[in-house]
Amino acid sequence: MKNHPPRRPARILPIIIFSQFAGTSLWFAGNAVIKDLQNEFSLGNHAVEDLTSAVQLGFILGTLVFAALSVADRFSPSKVFLYAAILGALSNLGVYFLANGFAGLVLFRFLTGFFLAGIYPVGMKIAADWYERGLGDALGFLVGALVIGTSFPHLLKNFTHGLDWKLLIFATSGLAMFGGVLIYAFVPNGPFRKSMSHFEWRSVYKVFENQSFRSAAFGYFGHMWELYSFWALIPWILAFYKEAHADAEFDVSFWSFTIIAIGGLGCVIGGKLSLRAGSSKIAFYALLISGLCCLLSPVAFDLNNLWFLIFLLIWGLAVVADSPQFSTLVAQTAPSEMKGTALTIVNSIGFAITIISLQFLKQVGFWFHEKFMFMWLAVGPALGCIAIFRLLKKGL
Repeated sequence: MKNHPPRRPARILPIIIFSQFAGTSLWFAGNAVIKDLQNEFSLGNHAVEDLTSAVQLGFILGTLVFAALSVADRFSPSKVFLYAAILGALSNLGVYFLANGFAGLVLFRFLTGFFLAGIYPVGMKIAADWYERGLGDALGFLVGALVIGTSFPHLLKNFTHGLDWKLLIFATSGLAMFGGVLIYAFVPNGPFRKSMSHFEWRSVYKVFENQSFRSAAFGYFGHMWELYSFWALIPWILAFYKEAHADAEFDVSFWSFTIIAIGGLGCVIGGKLSLRAGSSKIAFYALLISGLCCLLSPVAFDLNNLWFLIFLLIWGLAVVADSPQFSTLVAQTAPSEMKGTALTIVNSIGFAITIISLQFLKQVGFWFHEKFMFMWLAVGPALGCIAIFRLLKKGL
């Protein structure tokens, strides 16, 4: 008798997508109002790097804790997502209610990052529990939601010019809580979920014993060297260009949103293409294109308005299109009962790399002319392409 795959309700993927978007809107809430925070708390010029690093550090510690305790594999992922969304939203609100200086801002952005560890990788784990086939396509939509969520505060900022910056903090916090409730209420445990019956210390490093898993993970690490430095500094890139070109006329907040958000389209397109070409091929070529953008970035600063924005849109499209495919390869090459732990620990290491990259670029800005800063990001895509080449030969 032929076995049919378990029936998947049509609501599952749209709800996961929206909830992922809602929860990850917390990520760059601080970056979107950075000018307001600088004025309110008398912050220095490099506050954007410091506050972004605080979120990333919080996420790294959170993912380490979640991975070490195998939280997403031992407990219901939907419940984990709900609690993390609520606690992340409350931490985001702490910027308004409790922060009274730079140290307070760093603390609450750190806590927000910590609880994001229960949103982003856990959302992917929930999707993997519902999708055995076509996971690359599903994660294309899911990471696309992350991209839109990440860019959303910039869009809110664009539409709330002249209004109190605290409204954006309230809006993103409320949205995150709503997303958590939706997941809990309408997305039960998936049919492909295999839970761990007990806690294993070895699970954190056991996943790296597989060579194919290591290739997928190291490719992802190269991708992460570039991604968040580019995203975090998009407003700076646009502002720097406007200062250097008297005829430049564009809204920094709107274009920050657009350049980051177009990556969501890249994720969806890459997901669809992966159904035919395979995840490793899509990841390789997206990484190659974004790496070339890094190398060409000094030239882009000398282009006219239109071509400069087109260049950034191409970069924004390619820079994250490989992300869902790397997550797919990680999930496919990890032991089935440790998918959640595998996704979480790889995220943890990847985001640790973003801290190094951000702080490195901060120093490069002192050593070289600013327009040459982003060439250094090409190191990550180059190493990532080398790592993923092994999986290309296997046709994954």
